[in-house]
Amino acid sequence: MTAERVLTPIDRAFLTYYEDATELILVRHGQQVFPDPATGKVGDWVDPPLSDIGNRQVAAVGRYLAPKRVDAVYSSQLVRANETALAIARPHDLEVVVEEDLREIETFRDLPRDVTPMEAVGELRLKGARERFVRHRTWDVYPYTERNEEFRHRTVNAIEGILATHPGQRVVVACHGGVINAYLGEVLGLLTAMFFRPAHASVHRVRAHDDTRALGSLNEIIHLDGEDPDLVTF
Repeated sequence: MTAERVLTPIDRAFLTYYEDATELILVRHGQQVFPDPATGKVGDWVDPPLSDIGNRQVAAVGRYLAPKRVDAVYSSQLVRANETALAIARPHDLEVVVEEDLREIETFRDLPRDVTPMEAVGELRLKGARERFVRHRTWDVYPYTERNEEFRHRTVNAIEGILATHPGQRVVVACHGGVINAYLGEVLGLLTAMFFRPAHASVHRVRAHDDTRALGSLNEIIHLDGEDPDLVTF
């Protein structure tokens, strides 16, 4: 914090001019290979690899963050997030720290992995859940799925633990759209599980100091759109 400056209430609320604040950079993974919605088994959706576009997106976000100091890089254990983190960590000669609680919401967690959601849930129930998600934007509409309260609890705890481990540093967390919504929803005091849709390989920033958390940016995609507009996907 600059000693000569008298901080106003709005400075303190949004951590403006706090040089010792921690900067958290949340990055959504690159685009994954999407299973066929009609024939894909439950297990096929859990940990798919990056697509060709996803690999290009990951390279772009790695270049975007390369010129700035980065002190630590974390990711979930899922391939799409871990490979995104590796591309970010490599220019900084950092090892990626894997934290399993950063994994995506476990939809259809309690179903067998070798059946399709349609087979297990039934067409009517699955269509009903999908329509309710459109209106309510919460994972709780899906049967056999991790509850949103449980999901937010584990992801927010993990990210707050990372912040506590790296005071005053810049930390990148490569994770998932649901995780980003859960943490930023906590910061903003929102109850909706998915209040916005992060682009693949998008960047989101939060500043943290003591008990204050301040949103810095949302859905940065200049590194994608500036290189090739086709790299902006959701």
